[in-house]
Amino acid sequence: MDLFAPAGQMANLLHRDGTAEYYGPVLSAARANEYFDQLLRTIAWQPDQALINGQVILTSREIAWYGDKPFNYTYSGTTKVALAWTPLLLELKKLVETDTHETYNACLINLYHDGSQGMAWHSDGEQDLKKNGAICSLSLGAQRKFSFKHKASQESVSLYLQNGSILVMKGCTQTYWRHRLPPTKSVLSPRINLTFRTIVKHQHADKSTV
Repeated sequence: MDLFAPAGQMANLLHRDGTAEYYGPVLSAARANEYFDQLLRTIAWQPDQALINGQVILTSREIAWYGDKPFNYTYSGTTKVALAWTPLLLELKKLVETDTHETYNACLINLYHDGSQGMAWHSDGEQDLKKNGAICSLSLGAQRKFSFKHKASQESVSLYLQNGSILVMKGCTQTYWRHRLPPTKSVLSPRINLTFRTIVKHQHADKSTV
């Protein structure tokens, strides 16, 4: 099932086993584009890494990891250490916390250069994350399709994430659903996705990870 929620209207996309609320655009196009341009210039982008068959693979998608503390965050077999918030990221953090009535202490930022870059089916169930905590996704730039698939029934729900929009996943969503950003040939422009989340394992860079 494909959905395209009206601008500014929050809707729960999942009819069972979780909550995914789409707020639509919370920023004007002009303001969203301004934030996009500033993030593109100021974020410490680096290619993402994944451990596949014992080898570290660099992706064409770029990422950055920021937080209240130098949190370790391990996924895809590799560990990232959080950088300190920039003033711009703190401004965006305050914005999404106000709109979603949630609090966050870290943010994983993804830069997709065009529609050829996406994300495979996965759940954000890492041990470092607060169990059933909210994950707030702020989309800037190109509009992209985003999909959910139930782990047991395989039923799916898709929508288009608009420039300046917010999507919040919370409750048991990560337990029962996977999500992905499918690649597409029709999108030629870049997208930045900020995923604000809460880390509960307060490990620092000088400590070993599990």
